[in-house]
Amino acid sequence: MSQAQSISNLCNQNALEIQRELESYNNCSKSIVIDKQSYVMQEPSVIPDNILEKLKFKGDLHACQAFLMEAIKGKDAKIERVQNTRPDFSHLVEPQRQYAPDYDLIHTVDESWGWSKLTDAEYSEYLQAEAMAAHLGQFIHKSGKLTQLRKELPNTPSIEWFEVEDGKKTPVKITKHHNSQDLLEIHEDIAEQHRQYEQRVNYFKAKVKNLVSDENARIQKENADMAAIFMQEEEALSREYTLAMDAYKGEVLRLTMEFNSQRELNVKSAAALRINVDPRFQDVINLFVAPEK
Repeated sequence: MSQAQSISNLCNQNALEIQRELESYNNCSKSIVIDKQSYVMQEPSVIPDNILEKLKFKGDLHACQAFLMEAIKGKDAKIERVQNTRPDFSHLVEPQRQYAPDYDLIHTVDESWGWSKLTDAEYSEYLQAEAMAAHLGQFIHKSGKLTQLRKELPNTPSIEWFEVEDGKKTPVKITKHHNSQDLLEIHEDIAEQHRQYEQRVNYFKAKVKNLVSDENARIQKENADMAAIFMQEEEALSREYTLAMDAYKGEVLRLTMEFNSQRELNVKSAAALRINVDPRFQDVINLFVAPEK
């Protein structure tokens, strides 16, 4: 390549020399005499007889230079194309990350679910016990009717006066049909029944709470089991992807190194290519290159 560039430069320089000669031609010489001393003002430069040969030679020089420059550019372009080539990985399939299928969490239940798990007979008994406990408790409550009667009984007089008209009263006979012991016994009987009904209410409420707690514990365990399986699948898929990606990158690296090595050899081969000189320019080139022995 350096030799072709050198010859191209020589062609240009020789063509410039011929051009300078062509520009020096004139039609006459010029002289002047001063004080009987003759001076040449313009030397004669006559077009030589071989002017056609000179012009053709100048044309050959330019043509040879153009040929060599095009050849140099073509060779440079070929080297650049080789240098710009890139490895082909189209036959490789890049691994894609796979993910474990998601799972649906089971939602915990509330007490409405627990109540729905009672049998019809149990729920009916609960409703009855709750109503009985409420109404019996209301009657014996400290603000209830029985408590009121028990408080009033000791203060109930045996007689009261009723004002018939202004200034005239008549006695009202009061006959007690309860005594304190009777009311106490009534209170105790009702309280015992209230306690029994309340125990049944509390039994069913506790049963419902236990049903809900057991079911939620089961749900939490099932969710935990599903989460564990999900994590195991995710870890396995992650390891599988990592191994596949490592293998893929390793193959890409191997192919890249092999390609780069071969590309350097191809660049070297392209750089070593000799210009195939057209025979019409060989005579010009021979002027600047010593013939090979």
